[in-house]
Amino acid sequence: MTGKKRLVAALAAAAALALPVAEAHAATTEIVRSTSSNWAGYAVASSDPTAPVTFTTVSGSWVQPAATCTGGQPSYSAFWVGLGGLATGSQALEQIGTESNCTAGGSATYAVWYELVPAASVPVKLKLFPGNRVSASVTVSGQLVTVQLKNLTRKTSFTKRLTMAAPDVSSAEWIAEAPSACSNSGQCTTLPLANFGTISFTSAKATVAGYAGTISDAAWSPTAIDLQGSVGGFFGRRFGAMATAAGATPGDLSSDGSSFSVTWAESAAAPGGPPAS
Repeated sequence: MTGKKRLVAALAAAAALALPVAEAHAATTEIVRSTSSNWAGYAVASSDPTAPVTFTTVSGSWVQPAATCTGGQPSYSAFWVGLGGLATGSQALEQIGTESNCTAGGSATYAVWYELVPAASVPVKLKLFPGNRVSASVTVSGQLVTVQLKNLTRKTSFTKRLTMAAPDVSSAEWIAEAPSACSNSGQCTTLPLANFGTISFTSAKATVAGYAGTISDAAWSPTAIDLQGSVGGFFGRRFGAMATAAGATPGDLSSDGSSFSVTWAESAAAPGGPPAS
């Protein structure tokens, strides 16, 4: 349902301060700004490709947004935390989250899911309504992956422990996404993005070797990702040509680096056309 993305253009980049984890502090590093065909939000990874950072846990909270639906065409949106999938050529991504979708008849639906790419997403039988506050986390230890989501409003929770041959732990993400539909041949199309309004991610943290920091921690390099609905292409099994002109943009990080918002917007460019300026 969700899966990998491709960053297609780095708009601004600067070398982040590379500190050993034991010496890391909450100082804000320079933020890379990039665009994607299906992700909007923030990701963190090592600023030095020769010295990868190994993440063990990612966590965050959000209030489930209400989808604004009109009849005629179904649309979809997903919100999640995850590990992996950021690097070009990555073949794995471990994630858990929620979705706000619209049916062709104009009705909104809400659900919980998890996914260990390259496997397909798995629905979770946990009731979810717009306005519910949820918290989610993904933890990887060797080949053991633990995904957890709590509906703090309804006081319900879901935890699943799974094994994965080769999980990707080179990055951590907090993302609003336009999900993809994939054929048996492996070609994928990014689905129309539902109008979710604005979603705010809070309490965003990642952990490396027992050290927990926020998105702006100097132990890693943060990337802000804009979803541009006019971008198209193929990437592995999950990335595909765009089928929507809608996009989404992350706002600035909070002063402590633990919170930000993502806002849905219509794109000025038609699907398949050049990126909006």
